[in-house]
Amino acid sequence: MKTRPETFLGRLALVTRPPRPWLRIQSSSSWWTQVLLAGGARHSMAGADLTGADLTYKDLAGADLTDTDLAGADLTGANLRNADLTNAHLTDAKLRNADLRGVYLSRAYLTYADLAGADLAGADLTGTDLAGARLTDAHLTGAHLIDAKLTYANLTRVDLAYADLTGADLTDTNLTDTNLMEVTWSERTRWPNSLASVMRGRSVLIGDGLYRVQGSGTSGADLSIPPVPVS
Repeated sequence: MKTRPETFLGRLALVTRPPRPWLRIQSSSSWWTQVLLAGGARHSMAGADLTGADLTYKDLAGADLTDTDLAGADLTGANLRNADLTNAHLTDAKLRNADLRGVYLSRAYLTYADLAGADLAGADLTGTDLAGARLTDAHLTGAHLIDAKLTYANLTRVDLAYADLTGADLTDTNLTDTNLMEVTWSERTRWPNSLASVMRGRSVLIGDGLYRVQGSGTSGADLSIPPVPVS
């Protein structure tokens, strides 16, 4: 939500601007939450209703956003590094080029969200619903996507190196030029039909029903390392 200093909301935002940038304030009111955000406050917003809020380029690093409703919100370029978005609702949210490194998005809803160019390195996306999401050119290196739902998602040119796709559902997912180097997956992982046998051929069994992709790992690359069992 944008404010101008000459408006009532803008003046109110200036008044509520915290004197110390580390001050964290908790508010149960959606309206007050947005006012405080406009004033630069970094506080707990757990459970807040921020549907459709304009949070472009906001610094929300480390913020508590658990159970927060951010459906349709604009978080383009926002700093959400190490923020807690567990069980948050981000359906149709815009997160283009957002800094989501180390973010907690376990069991969050990101259906049809736009995450193009976002940096999700090391993020926890366990059980996250990313069905239909756009992740073109995003970075998910080392991300935990255990039991994540990625059906119909667009992962074109996504960097998934060293990610954990154990039990993930990638049915009808677009993996064009996706970097899958050293990705871990399991018997429960569901690949697109056209890639299921290919990925098994490029992977080695590492035990307990888990496999690891060998070679360059890109969806269109040739196998460069023989698929022999790892001791």
